[in-house]
Amino acid sequence: MKKFIGYGKQWIDKDDLREVAEVLKSDFLTQGPKVEEFERALCRQTGAKYAVAVANGTAALHLAVLALQIKQGSEGITSPNTFVASSNALVYGGLKPVFADIDERTYNIDPKEIKKKVTAKTKLVIPVHFAGQSADMKEISKISKVKKLFVIEDASHSIGSRYEDGSRVGSCKYSDLTTFSFHPVKTITAGEGGAIMTNDKKLYERLLLLRTHGITKDPKQLSQDPGPWYYEMKSLGFNYRLNDIQCALGLSQLKKLNKFIKRRRAIVDRYNKAFSKLENITTPHEKGGLKSCFHLYVVKINFSKIKLTRTELVNKLKQAGIGTQVHYIPVHLQPYYRKAFGYKKGDYPVAEKYYQQCLSLPLYPKMTDGDVQRVVSRVTRYLSEV
Repeated sequence: MKKFIGYGKQWIDKDDLREVAEVLKSDFLTQGPKVEEFERALCRQTGAKYAVAVANGTAALHLAVLALQIKQGSEGITSPNTFVASSNALVYGGLKPVFADIDERTYNIDPKEIKKKVTAKTKLVIPVHFAGQSADMKEISKISKVKKLFVIEDASHSIGSRYEDGSRVGSCKYSDLTTFSFHPVKTITAGEGGAIMTNDKKLYERLLLLRTHGITKDPKQLSQDPGPWYYEMKSLGFNYRLNDIQCALGLSQLKKLNKFIKRRRAIVDRYNKAFSKLENITTPHEKGGLKSCFHLYVVKINFSKIKLTRTELVNKLKQAGIGTQVHYIPVHLQPYYRKAFGYKKGDYPVAEKYYQQCLSLPLYPKMTDGDVQRVVSRVTRYLSEV
C-alpha cells in the first residue's frame, strides 16, 4: 500500500530530537532559559525588538488584541478568508468583528475593501497573510495612519516571508504587533505554540503580564517587597505560557527555516509548471516583489467546467493516497457569526466565490520528488477526464 501524502506535515530530525532530549534532562521543563532563548532567536529572525512566546497562535492573537486596551464595543476589521481564530480574537477582546472582502488574485484582504468598512467605531485592523504571502501592508499601513487604527498582522502562515521592500514579515515595520503560529503543519513547529512580535516596550510589558496570569515579581512593579517569595497580580491574565521543551524544538526548527522555504518553493515551481498546461485550474499568484514561504499551495478549480464536483475530486484523491484540504470556509458563514452578528451569504462575494473553487494540495519539505509527481499525475488525470 502506498504511503499517504497529507496536505501538510512536520519535519522532525535528529537535531530536533537531541535538543528536546537535552531539555528533558535539564532542571527546567517550563519557565526556564529556553523560552527567552527562543524569543531572542525570533527577534533576530524578524528584526523586531521584542518577542513573547505563547501557547499557540490563537493565544497570540488573543493577547495581541487585549494588549492594545481598546474600548469594549469598538470594531475591528479582518479577512473572511482565514481560520476563525483571527476574528475570534476580536470577540474575545469585546470588539465587533467586521470583515473586508479579499483580493481575487492573492486571496488576501483587499485594502480598498478595508477603506469601505472603516467607521467611527473602527479601532483595529487584522490583515491575515494567507498561505504565506503578505497582504498589502504598505497600503494597509497608510490607511491605518490616516484613520488612526491599530494594526495586528496575523502572520500564522508566514514566518520567513518577506514584504515587497525585502524586509521580513514579523519586523512590525507596518504594524503594532505581529503574531505567529508553530502548529505542526506550519513552516516550523514547536509542537504547538505561537509568538507575538512588537517594537513597543509598553505593549511588550503588557504581554508578559497577560501571558502569566497578570502576575509579576519585578521589584520595579511591586507595591511592596517583603521577600523573594512575593508576587502581585496586576491585571487579569491567562496561563498562556510556552514551555522549554517546545521552545527547544522551536529553536532547532528555526535553524532549518531557510532550508524548509527553499524546498517548499521548489515544489511550488514544479506544481506551477505542471498545472499551467491544464485548463480550468488557477495556480497561486505571487505578487511581484513579495516572497512567500508558501505555507499552503492553493489552487482554484472551475468545477462547473469539469466532470467532478469538489467532493468527488477530494474523495478520489484520498483513495489514491493523497490528502487535500479547503482553506477556508468564509468565517462570516459560520453558524456562530450568522447568529451573533447577522452575517449572511452574499455579504462578501469574492471570498465566497473563492471558497467554491479552492483546494489545498500537499505541500511540505519532506515530500519527495516522487510524491510531488504522484500528486501532479493524479490531479492532471482527474481534471482531464471528460
